[in-house]
Amino acid sequence: MADIDLVIEERPASIGKFTVGRLLPFRQKRMVGPFIYMDHMGPAELKPEENFDVLPHPHIGLATLTYLIEGNLMHRDSIGSEQEIVPGEVNWMTAGSGIVHSERTPAYMRNAVKRIHGLQIWIALPQEKEQMAPRFSHFEKERIPEWYNGDMKFTLIAGEAFGRNSPVTTYSPLFMVEITSRSVRSLTLDDELFGEVGIYILKGSIEYKGTYYTSGRLLVFSDYAPDEILIEEDTTIYLLGGEPFQEERFIEWNFVSSKRELIEEARQRWQDQRFDPIEGETEFIPLPG
Repeated sequence: MADIDLVIEERPASIGKFTVGRLLPFRQKRMVGPFIYMDHMGPAELKPEENFDVLPHPHIGLATLTYLIEGNLMHRDSIGSEQEIVPGEVNWMTAGSGIVHSERTPAYMRNAVKRIHGLQIWIALPQEKEQMAPRFSHFEKERIPEWYNGDMKFTLIAGEAFGRNSPVTTYSPLFMVEITSRSVRSLTLDDELFGEVGIYILKGSIEYKGTYYTSGRLLVFSDYAPDEILIEEDTTIYLLGGEPFQEERFIEWNFVSSKRELIEEARQRWQDQRFDPIEGETEFIPLPG
């Protein structure tokens, strides 16, 4: 039976005026497969005068995956993309050689009470793709594979798992699956997943090898997937991971790369404001000191 290598608990982290629960990177485990960054946003209710505003900021060497459970966000970027994301949809932005983006409460919601709850994820790109041209893709909920096993619902957000494929374009072998269960159910995973495996418990709890693990925790299995877990009633979990890279990945601020010099070059580009801007936006997050 697979052993749990590490249990990571959410730690509070600030992104501007909003506090999130950070799971990756972690000092003892920087990545799970190609997943290098994971924040749990909310759940939070914002007053009419409060809005979720992440100002324009740059990325290199990674892809961002935004997945909302509640609320709405407006994505804008420096290659001209403007896309509202709603629960159940997937925004996949490939930074490659460099992109700037912002995420904000949509204009029509800014003077109303609103809720926000979701996951913000970064996925490192394989070395040969780190400097690819930036891209943006959006996938409506109807395009994301869903299926049921009794009252257990599966959603394949990205990658390949359980003999199915998500339409979300990825650049290395990975998976991200949402599973919700209304009753106590056992789930076999060892033949369904590959590479490094993480199980994030968003809500409820699971039992593995006689130990119960509750919400706000990421369980990491580095060698192979657990053969069977027990999902308690009214529980939501996320399976994520995939094949790890052979080369080390460095992460500094919003930049990820297998080469430190590319991160230093990106820092200087942002300091000098030489990244392409987002049309119509003049605010930006300055380079940390």
